[in-house]
Amino acid sequence: MYQRMAFKISFFFLALFSLQAQSQGFLKTSGKAIVNGNGETVILRGMGLGGWMLQEGYMLQTADFANAQHQIRAKIEALIGPADTELFYEAWRANHVRKIDIDSLKAWGFNSVRLPMHYNLFTLPVEDEPVAGQHTWLDEGFELTDSLISWCRQNQMYVILDLHAAPGGQGQDQGISDYDPTKPSLWESQANRDKTVALWRRLAERYANEPWVGAYDLLNEPNWPMTGNIPLRDLYYEITDAIREVDTNHLLIIEGNWFANDFTGLTPPWDDNMAYGPHKYWSFNDRASIQWVLNIRDAHNVPIYFGESGENSNTWFRDAIKLLEEHGLGWAWWP
Repeated sequence: MYQRMAFKISFFFLALFSLQAQSQGFLKTSGKAIVNGNGETVILRGMGLGGWMLQEGYMLQTADFANAQHQIRAKIEALIGPADTELFYEAWRANHVRKIDIDSLKAWGFNSVRLPMHYNLFTLPVEDEPVAGQHTWLDEGFELTDSLISWCRQNQMYVILDLHAAPGGQGQDQGISDYDPTKPSLWESQANRDKTVALWRRLAERYANEPWVGAYDLLNEPNWPMTGNIPLRDLYYEITDAIREVDTNHLLIIEGNWFANDFTGLTPPWDDNMAYGPHKYWSFNDRASIQWVLNIRDAHNVPIYFGESGENSNTWFRDAIKLLEEHGLGWAWWP
């Protein structure tokens, strides 16, 4: 009897907590601000979970001999063999980010995390598909993301889903998107672009009703020569249409070409729940350094979210937060 009563009480409080955790609703735009379901302005204060789903050579200090993740993995395989390499990566992904880390971020004052995703944890590369043009879905990436969302939900923190390594790689900087120049890039392969669109549709189907997924950051730091950013714009249009077929709830974040900061051809906004996501590194923390972004915000009445910043001194971090928050701009550190 006491066990049944304890179970009922526990279930009641679990249900109550769940309702409270979802009471703020989905993030959305309201003019130049991001607001929650209660209409309250939300300044996103986040940490990027770089290195978890995608290893980058400059972060591991291997760039001189292995910059992109496929090169890093090849070096490890040459050392310990394919089977032990797979065990290593399984352990890496199981331990790199855990609930205790999210609990700590919450305790330190963060209200969000930005998850850099490698597509190959969610679907096969186009060259490995058993049937060309089809999409084989893999469990691991979705399960890791589910776990992260659960940990953040328990802490009432938002998760920003960031496609950091798109099929084929979206930039000439190999390390940040696992680009392999011996294979067609995202911009040189219709199959890669189709898979990118399909992946975002799949993610949107899965998380359409999850309010603690704060936004979809569609493509991290593309860096590819293109006239007027037209191929980038067209891909964004396709992804937006695919997402909106299954999910009208979530905020979309759009990054410019050339490491997120060239928005040529990407204005005005084409969706009524969209923000622009520039990045800020190695620049002064004064209004002049962000005036160009404020101009975009003011001209198009759209929010701005600095999805990456940091790699500097503690003094710089302090001054950056002061500057951005004085102007109502959200931010996330890169680790």
